[in-house]
Amino acid sequence: MKIVLLSPAHPLRGGIAALSERLAIELQNQGHEVVIYSFSLQYPSFLFPGKSQYSDDPPPPGLTIKTRLNSVNPFNWIATGRDIACEKPDVVLVRFWLPFMGPSLGTALRIARWLSSKKLRVTAITDNIIPHEKRPGDFLFSKYFVGACDDFLVMSRAVEADIRQFTKHKPVRFAPHPVYDIYGEPVERTIARQHLNLPETARIALFFGFIRRYKGLDILLEAAAMLPDWHIVVAGECYEEWAYYERIIQEKGIAARVHLFTDFIPTDQVRYYFGAADLVVQPYRTATQSGISQIAYHFETPMVVTRVGGLPEIVTDGVSGYVVEPEPEAIVAALRDFTSEGRPEALRAGVKQEKERFGWGNFVAQVLG
Repeated sequence: MKIVLLSPAHPLRGGIAALSERLAIELQNQGHEVVIYSFSLQYPSFLFPGKSQYSDDPPPPGLTIKTRLNSVNPFNWIATGRDIACEKPDVVLVRFWLPFMGPSLGTALRIARWLSSKKLRVTAITDNIIPHEKRPGDFLFSKYFVGACDDFLVMSRAVEADIRQFTKHKPVRFAPHPVYDIYGEPVERTIARQHLNLPETARIALFFGFIRRYKGLDILLEAAAMLPDWHIVVAGECYEEWAYYERIIQEKGIAARVHLFTDFIPTDQVRYYFGAADLVVQPYRTATQSGISQIAYHFETPMVVTRVGGLPEIVTDGVSGYVVEPEPEAIVAALRDFTSEGRPEALRAGVKQEKERFGWGNFVAQVLG
């Protein structure tokens, strides 16, 4: 088929772009023709909380990426829809993760369908339909987007339930987030820790990804104060006021055991953080699915996740990691259990076994319906 994938992509950075690029490669490997329509402007600078929206990584080889959609320019939405129609696709796959994008995506899709010379199917790969951090207009923007789609692919049952608040009858398919296998081969632990200047013999828990309050870094820091034999690595850009977390670190007296890497982590460096870690900890207060878990699966690193959203669908408690309540005491109990004799080896074996559930073949089959 001829497929247009409407999604952030290089030079934009982040998990949405990375997954879409990997999906395009998989679709091409299966014989489809794919062109990615990305954003010329994703977020106005005053709405973007990080340091940069753009990656310094080289563009992914073998992909056609057209930088088109401006999220705040209605005239551009019409032009982008016209350009998509001119591609004469059989299917448009569109990523949706934030209601703010509803007007631009919804309008471009309606124009593309109106101008298309053949019947056009629109499938939304829906990361979130109701955001973690709510803003005025969210419901209306999401509803407008949903009206432009024929069906939906979700990566957690929680998002499936959320979509039913907007449509009762449109088909919704489920496939778990596939393994992120774009970050290279694993790095041996000693080499990874030397590369990052981390203590070679300490127990290390990794918090990876951008920092927002709903992701619960403060919960992990509170737990660290009760775990004097554990070090915490925080790797990811902070999207809010860092002083809140710094105050916890100082008040709890854990600065010597908290290692901060609070810039965006380039693709070629990701493997060192996962290679250095004994456990990946996701102490989220709310969640849908998580790409961080799927990076951990790729590197076969056990996880601690909280019992929120779709996270328990990804990590099997006692097999590939721990599923706990989003409370410091629960994190403490999991990390203490991990130090039991034979537990690290058993969980690493469990991760390797569970990894098979998250192959790309099933994901693409569900995307294409």
